[in-house]
Amino acid sequence: MHRLNYKKLSLALIALLLIGLTTACSNSKANKVTVMGSSAMQVLAEQAGHDFHKDHPNSNIIVQGGGSGTGLSQIQAGAVEIGTSDVFAENQKGIDASKLTDYKIAVVGIIPIVDKGTGVKNLSTEQLAQIFMGKITNWKQVGGKNIPITVINRSKGSGTRSTFERLILGNREPMKAQEQDSNGTVRKIVSSTPGTISYISAPYAKDSHIQKLSLNGVKPTNENITTNKWKLWSYEHAYTKGKTNKMTKEFLNYLLSKKVQNGLIPQLGYISIDEMKVTRDSNNQVISN
Repeated sequence: MHRLNYKKLSLALIALLLIGLTTACSNSKANKVTVMGSSAMQVLAEQAGHDFHKDHPNSNIIVQGGGSGTGLSQIQAGAVEIGTSDVFAENQKGIDASKLTDYKIAVVGIIPIVDKGTGVKNLSTEQLAQIFMGKITNWKQVGGKNIPITVINRSKGSGTRSTFERLILGNREPMKAQEQDSNGTVRKIVSSTPGTISYISAPYAKDSHIQKLSLNGVKPTNENITTNKWKLWSYEHAYTKGKTNKMTKEFLNYLLSKKVQNGLIPQLGYISIDEMKVTRDSNNQVISN
């Protein structure tokens, strides 16, 4: 008799344990938000995820880089909850943008930077293009010192590189050059290597050891970006696919909230979507003022 009751009790405990594990797994999945892609947006996503967790202790926000191409391919594959990108999904080969939902979170300026010893603080857009095509090879050709130019490009798959080449080179081919996939690494190399030139996202450009370049006499300020006077900028997109879990929706709403748009975004060196006085489409055409 006792043996039979013990058996029933054991089965009941096992059933409760399984229910508990199932519920825990379900909650864990519902609270998990993996964000992957743009390295330019990584700083913003990481800090926002950290702040969001304070108000949502059950949330599990995981932020990874990898580049805009990776972010778009991973969200298309359904491998992450949010794929971040500096480029429109429509412009990425192999991506079906019609199956993704686009949330424009912020705007980021792209800043050409050089070694401070070059003696150059301003270039025309065409001079910058000629340098990245390998046609101009010494700083004295653009009014600087007699120092050979060393070009550092961003890695293929970088949204920053894609935007830079689209806006500066058009359909022309860049020269073969050293490639780096990190804004921080590019900044470090340029600050310590004579004659170097590259470009980085604005949040990484606050460094007195590098020279930020003006283009056509226009400085890369936030005010000039909001009016498109400084044309070298891109949206920071957050893409989702299909039905998202509750925590993903809440995190996206948080990124678009006034708290983040008016606080964290300008604090980190990005520009709020609300501050932009122009809108740009996927063909880089300004469609409203």
